[in-house]
Amino acid sequence: MTTRYKLTIAYDGTNYAGWQVQPGKMTVQGEIEKAIEKMTGRHIRIHHSGRTDAGVHAKGQAAHFDLKEPVDAGRFMNGLNAHLEFDVRVMKMEKVRPDFNARYDAVSKEYRYFVWNGHAVPPELRLYRLHERRRLNIRAMRQAAEQLVGKHDFAAFTSNPRREIEGTVKTVTKITVSRTREGDVTIRVVGEGFLYKMVRSIAGFLLRVGIGELQPEEAGKFLKAGVRTNLVPTVRPLGLFLWRVDY
Repeated sequence: MTTRYKLTIAYDGTNYAGWQVQPGKMTVQGEIEKAIEKMTGRHIRIHHSGRTDAGVHAKGQAAHFDLKEPVDAGRFMNGLNAHLEFDVRVMKMEKVRPDFNARYDAVSKEYRYFVWNGHAVPPELRLYRLHERRRLNIRAMRQAAEQLVGKHDFAAFTSNPRREIEGTVKTVTKITVSRTREGDVTIRVVGEGFLYKMVRSIAGFLLRVGIGELQPEEAGKFLKAGVRTNLVPTVRPLGLFLWRVDY
């Protein structure tokens, strides 16, 4: 009988081709599986809460895997981190029930997209902020965000609606837009689940509202049309973090 463990993982996605294993490419999942194999002598597949694309970061990615023999979770976690590069860290490892599933048991996910709204991005943030020099209208962005909260068909906010086997209707429970004095703008999106590049598309739309190229009320128009348009850009991945997964 196997024992199931849950991992909470943080990573800087700059040097990775995304989360999911891909032939000939360095991925976060692939590196963690290599570390597990070094610890156990076996190739063991880990199962994620959701994929992140190339260049996307995570503070709270979740995954699970099974071991034939129980281990001390704290010591095993330290061993994994010793075999991983410093841009990937297992932050927590815990034993869970045998039927726990990192993907299907998730009740909500939170993503945060970070924008530096100023003349120059501080060097230490250059890999983690989208740069927008033009002054953003935070009030207008919040008005637009309110219209995206709820259960909607988000086909206009996914890069490839035809790839969504389970459909394009999703429930977003919260979107907030905040600004710090220094110039950091954070777009926080919480929902039950998300489509391919959906959060980056929501961020792109809100930014166009913020600079005055679109009006807040156009959110409803795009949702109703249900068709992808170049008026809704998909912003670069570097500002996106999978912040947490709740169970």
